[in-house]
Amino acid sequence: MPAELGGSQISSLLEALPGIASVLRSPVADALVKAIRAAAGVGEFAVEDAEELIRYAVRRGLIGPDEGDRVLADVQAALKVRRKTVRAGKARQNTSPPRRKRVAESAVLQISYNHQYR
Repeated sequence: MPAELGGSQISSLLEALPGIASVLRSPVADALVKAIRAAAGVGEFAVEDAEELIRYAVRRGLIGPDEGDRVLADVQAALKVRRKTVRAGKARQNTSPPRRKRVAESAVLQISYNHQYR
């Protein structure tokens, strides 16, 4: 039968093996931290994190399954609109060549012109 660890033993284990904390950490805690970073604009939002938090809330009875489904549908719809907007913005940005390139080309032409007629 596996032995149970007490609080002080767990603390000692976490201090002795720094990487073990990430292994023992709850997926809900990870999702919560990522969602907070995304809300602050420091990280990227992931649907998987939202799904994990919704599943947790439903399991704990904090929200009903119907509400969880509605929230996830709202999130996915909002992300779909955002992706279309980003794609359209990228398409518009790529239509004109960078100004630096045109300036560099004209400088090369000017140098070659001056060199030919000296």
